[in-house]
Amino acid sequence: MARRCTITGKGVLTGNNVSHANNKTRRRFLPNIQETTVLSDALGEMVRMKVTTRGLRTIEHNGGLDSFLLTTSNTRLTDEARRIKRRVQKAMAAKEAATA
Repeated sequence: MARRCTITGKGVLTGNNVSHANNKTRRRFLPNIQETTVLSDALGEMVRMKVTTRGLRTIEHNGGLDSFLLTTSNTRLTDEARRIKRRVQKAMAAKEAATA
């Protein structure tokens, strides 16, 4: 899954370069993908993922990685984000069972 955001699913778009003489050649619009680590409070570790800068802003706006994943439906998440969400849910269930 190269050049695709783990959080938003945004990928490469295509279009045309249009010259002054109206010649058209194909081009690609690449998303601003950053390979970064994001802290997961439930897992207690840093999770490494490829995210767009917009995806990072979305995570921060929703209060962190865990709260973003738990409040977002699975249909809107990529496969990798769903895997991380399942890990977070299992970790939270284990902590809940340990305190009860």
